[in-house]
Amino acid sequence: MEKDLIITEKHERFTILQLNRPKVRNAIDNSLLQELSSHLLEIENDNNLHCAIISGHDGFFASGADISMMKPLSHTQAFLSNFVSNFDPIAKFRKPLIAAISGYALGAGCELALMCDIILASENARFGQPEINLGIIPGAGGSQRLARSIGKAKTMDMCLSARILTAEEAERSGLVSRVVSNEELIPEAIKIATKLGSLSLTTLMKVKSSVINAYETSLSSGTHLERQLFYSCFSTKDQEEGMTAFLEKRIPNFHNE
Repeated sequence: MEKDLIITEKHERFTILQLNRPKVRNAIDNSLLQELSSHLLEIENDNNLHCAIISGHDGFFASGADISMMKPLSHTQAFLSNFVSNFDPIAKFRKPLIAAISGYALGAGCELALMCDIILASENARFGQPEINLGIIPGAGGSQRLARSIGKAKTMDMCLSARILTAEEAERSGLVSRVVSNEELIPEAIKIATKLGSLSLTTLMKVKSSVINAYETSLSSGTHLERQLFYSCFSTKDQEEGMTAFLEKRIPNFHNE
């Protein structure tokens, strides 16, 4: 039985979660997903923690799903076990989630990155959905989230031909938030997490909820929800503190109230 599938590094306002199956290039199996989900649940329930960073190793973020786990399954076994649902707690994580991608993020690794809110990529990062080479299709939202992120043409190219995107092309396509050098990857992720840690947690969560909703509803419904969330901010002490600090030309001191 593998141990420490996730290495945690706790900071005052955020936690770094490092995928840790180096012998199989961080291939994603049920045990890793369950351990990752468990850590995220703890972070979500801790109001002192504002966000999380998911990282891998220098040469690989995650090489894909663990094929040795999937190959023996029949259709009935795959359907009944519904193992892809182990991704759901990650996709439903309510706080900001930062992906720090170095090396390959393929298949389920790319799908995991797509579930994150801010994707940082080192210069050697590579993204792909090569499931077609295995006789299967993406199963954890890859074809859906990719299409919403980079459009039909590039999604079809990646999913049909197993084309791999470089970090630079991923950034140009809108898949990646920003590209940094290999040495700057984790420091830049920490810089962003530290910034988020200084802000109002309730407001951060409202922003995430509003943006995600944009992918799942019409413009009129989306703007209606945004407006309600906007108005709700005026019931918080953090709104009062933020605006007062702005007028007084000082840094706000939020208390998540």
